[in-house]
Amino acid sequence: MSLTREHRLNALGLLPVWRRRNAVPIAEADADAARDSNIEDDWAALESEIRTCTRCPLHTTRRNAIPGAGDRRANWLIVSEAPDAEAAAQGEPFVGQAGHMLDAMLAAIGLKRGENVYITHILKSHPLANRDPSPDEIIACRPYLERQIALIQPRIILTLGRFAAQTLLSTDTRVDRLRGQIHLYQGVPLVVTFHPAYLLRSPADKGRAWADLLLARRQLKALQ
Repeated sequence: MSLTREHRLNALGLLPVWRRRNAVPIAEADADAARDSNIEDDWAALESEIRTCTRCPLHTTRRNAIPGAGDRRANWLIVSEAPDAEAAAQGEPFVGQAGHMLDAMLAAIGLKRGENVYITHILKSHPLANRDPSPDEIIACRPYLERQIALIQPRIILTLGRFAAQTLLSTDTRVDRLRGQIHLYQGVPLVVTFHPAYLLRSPADKGRAWADLLLARRQLKALQ
């Protein structure tokens, strides 16, 4: 461009607009698209691994392996111990009465399943008779959860029940003593509360679970 033409464009207020038409925004958009595509590929590979996993004996009896469900860019990550029989039959986490209870808990703090919430388990397969997860099963499945956390990058983790809390916090402390405080998992704030199935059996503790949910919500707001 000649100096005279540049002066004329500048006088008309057009030069800044002309100068913004360069390759940088396009390159940034391409980089974002490539990054999103890589993340989707990572998710697809991870879920395929989970569904075909043979790391522990649970694969011999499972109906469906359940990676999890929800918003893969969620601020809220909810972690429970293992799918129950109803979840295994339908291939979705938290269905039936426990699922209704979890939905009610989420609604109480303005959340909805699938919207800014991702739900998963420590174990991805259902232990028959709803027995407790074994240490070997937890060790076999834990890398899947760690990869999910790395992909989601949640702002807050809410654990439901004893095994989820004790696994992520590497402790054998009871849920009662872990509640009511902010823990950290790899730098991410973590709040412990009761499992929805427990609350169905012990409705007197719903108020304590409500306090846990409020604590988690306050912590997330403090980070924003």
